[in-house]
Amino acid sequence: MGKSLITLEHISKSYDGQLILDDLNLDIHENSFVTLLGPSGCGKTTTLRIIGGFEKPDQGRVVFDGQDITSLAPNKRQLNTVFQKYALFTHMSIEENIAFGLKIKNKPDSYIKDKIRYALKLVNLEGFEKRMPDSLSGGQQQRIAIARAIVNEPKVLLLDEPLGALDLKMRQDMQYELKRLKEELGITFIYVTHDQEEALTMSDHIVVMNQGYIQQEGSPETIYNEPENAFVADFIGDSNIIRATMIRDELVDILGTKFACVDKGFGENKPVDVVIRPEDVELVAPSEGTISGVVTDLTFKGVHYEMDVEACGYEWLVHSTRLSEVGTKVGIKVDPFNIQIMNVPVSEDEEAISETI
Repeated sequence: MGKSLITLEHISKSYDGQLILDDLNLDIHENSFVTLLGPSGCGKTTTLRIIGGFEKPDQGRVVFDGQDITSLAPNKRQLNTVFQKYALFTHMSIEENIAFGLKIKNKPDSYIKDKIRYALKLVNLEGFEKRMPDSLSGGQQQRIAIARAIVNEPKVLLLDEPLGALDLKMRQDMQYELKRLKEELGITFIYVTHDQEEALTMSDHIVVMNQGYIQQEGSPETIYNEPENAFVADFIGDSNIIRATMIRDELVDILGTKFACVDKGFGENKPVDVVIRPEDVELVAPSEGTISGVVTDLTFKGVHYEMDVEACGYEWLVHSTRLSEVGTKVGIKVDPFNIQIMNVPVSEDEEAISETI
């Protein structure tokens, strides 16, 4: 990972007396694809707008490449923003839209033409120069908005839920396009979304936010496989989150039954939260399971079956390529490495930070 390009230091922001960001600190590295992920109202878009200069924090500062830019106007910053609503000029052709920022900077015509050609090739829309925005599909309009941003050669591209208005197939195609663009351009992408699949697909680094706090940050693999609290576990993919007791290192009591695990350092006979992903629950013959239960619901999902299994008074969510019909008695086994142990919140503040949705 490259050097730190953007640093947010002790950022706080309120609207109408409501705290949106609370002492937020974040480092964004050069040439990374960082996703700010969280539910509506978590503060992710406000964070992006503060980086872009569209909002000023009540406290704290924004440092860009070693320079304090907290009070710098958006057009003075080395970054461009792509919004969900594209914001294309409907009365201008595609080439006029892309050239807009360059003309403001008084770039020569030959330079502008070269840049338009380069940008359209990059977004796979060569030959679209004379077209008007309303003749394009949503995905094509989004690509033009990106082309208009990248011709200005920003060091950072800010993307505020840019795929939200697209249908599922187009959204998936654009996810891979954005990842390709990031690699070809070699610039830093900061992406805002509430869609965990988008975050996992595209990012080098995910920042999970809730209630103005950063809940956890790290690689997609770390966020998914090692969530630090129940909120992250529940927000990133489906999970079985169960209140349990850590008997001692590497042994946990889940629903009255002892399960081997690999976690240490939680103490003895301490309350904990356990996270087990549905794909990590193995259904076996009742006599072979650590606990046994009954399949109560079944849905075919294409790649796998999604099943609910009632066991020890808990409804387990299970994803498996092997079908167990409703009413089947099954055993449940979980590999010790797939049992994630987390501390139970002990204070009201901690409860708010790790609130389960």
